[in-house]
Amino acid sequence: MESSADQRVRRLQASGERGLLRGSRKGLEKESLRVTPQGHIAATPHPRGLGSALCHPEITTDYSEALLEFVTPAFKDGTEALERLRDLHQYTYGQIGDELLWATSMPCIVGGDQSIPIAEYGESNIGWMKHIYRRGLDWRYGRAMQAIAGIHFNYSFSEAFLHAVQHREGDTRAFAEFRSDFYFRLIRNFQRYGWLVPYLMGASPAICKSFTGGQNLDFETFSENTFYAPYGTSLRMSDIGYKNNAQAGLDISYNDLASYVSSLRAAIRTPDPEYARIGTQVNGEWRQLNTNTLQIENEYYSFVRPKAAAMEGEQPTCALHRAGVEYVEIRALDLNPFDPIGISEEQIVFLETLLLFCLLEDSPPIDAAEQKHINANQGLVAREGRDPNLTLYQSNGERVPIREWADQLFTQMAGPAELLDEIHDDARYQAVLTRYHTMVRDADQTPSARMLEQMRARHEEFVHFGLRVSGQHAETMRHAPMSEATQTRLAREAAQSLDAQTELEAKPAPTFDAYLADYFRQEPTDGS
Repeated sequence: MESSADQRVRRLQASGERGLLRGSRKGLEKESLRVTPQGHIAATPHPRGLGSALCHPEITTDYSEALLEFVTPAFKDGTEALERLRDLHQYTYGQIGDELLWATSMPCIVGGDQSIPIAEYGESNIGWMKHIYRRGLDWRYGRAMQAIAGIHFNYSFSEAFLHAVQHREGDTRAFAEFRSDFYFRLIRNFQRYGWLVPYLMGASPAICKSFTGGQNLDFETFSENTFYAPYGTSLRMSDIGYKNNAQAGLDISYNDLASYVSSLRAAIRTPDPEYARIGTQVNGEWRQLNTNTLQIENEYYSFVRPKAAAMEGEQPTCALHRAGVEYVEIRALDLNPFDPIGISEEQIVFLETLLLFCLLEDSPPIDAAEQKHINANQGLVAREGRDPNLTLYQSNGERVPIREWADQLFTQMAGPAELLDEIHDDARYQAVLTRYHTMVRDADQTPSARMLEQMRARHEEFVHFGLRVSGQHAETMRHAPMSEATQTRLAREAAQSLDAQTELEAKPAPTFDAYLADYFRQEPTDGS
């Protein structure tokens, strides 16, 4: 039986309009720990040659002063996003001396929480707010989890394509309303089927024992200093990482924009007794922004987020309410240790195909029972995804072998891949789909399996694997040619960002208490 996604593909193809997806945009946000040549987290401050972490448009930090984050603009061609990411890596290697960019998602040697320096953003109110928020994450979850790195894939469909779909659907609503609903259709389906990403691309099946302080959290021992999950794919996305139990009770709705905004805003406004015991200011020192379930929206960890470009100082939920969903942020990607920049063109091509399928496939609302099954599936694949006998929960609660379900999804993605191939008039999307489909029957081809196999063959600890591949990538980046124009542009951006921070800090400003009160006083308003 033809899937609903295939039916929509055929209707679009029958219209005679080709290449409607050509204007879709892709952007990348990639985190990497700066580490010493010995495999410890760097204790050095954010290098001045990289500019201001607060004001630089493309080079910033995430949780830690040592956790760099590279942010590319959104490009119509995914290869341009990859080239920009490569430029940022090359430039950075020219500024960090003998330090390395850690090539895996799970951290290197962790010498306790105090070995992970919290990011600093200067003395402006916004800089201070970013720092205090990170202090709150430390008090709530500890620093080790915050040192985990990943890649976020930002994607927006071309308006020409969305308008064509709206016309074929006979939907007469305002375009912004239709667009938001359609993106939420994608988001719900990505929750249902996004487990494919950690299965196919997960690359964190092992951790250094220092990450848990030596505590064995239901792992097996790989070697003296390494824990692992024999069938694991992405421990980053497991219960010890970003799918942690601390947020298990949150009930965030993805059924429509209004429900999502209201449920997320409730979480940032609902007091939490446990966090109240931590306090906000104790003996004159800030510990967290507030004592609510979430300090701000970004504290909620999820596979995928609806996004809208926010104005300066605007809360993300207010931006969504005002503008509607403008793009999605896919957050399920581990760093790819087998690529010098942590992600490949092949991965982007597959993600586009999966997202288009999720957009075009029927997507009923998710109730509490299905959400429980979705959460369980994500955890099962993260810890046990390569187990040939693994079964997952479908929406009706019945369990199905992972390989059987994956085969079905790959068949359903064939039509979306055809539609995407119209962009370049070749068969690259179908070819990548075929390549990834082989990993369903042969899990030994997955990055997580390849990583463990290399560690076994070389008798390597996890940290030694990380040091080896990080060193190889550093050599690649340091010896790759960079155009003088690119070098000049990035140096200029770094200098301009430092000037921008200096100017910001020199401006008259309200007290931090007043600034924070104004920020949290915001209410969603409709765009004009």
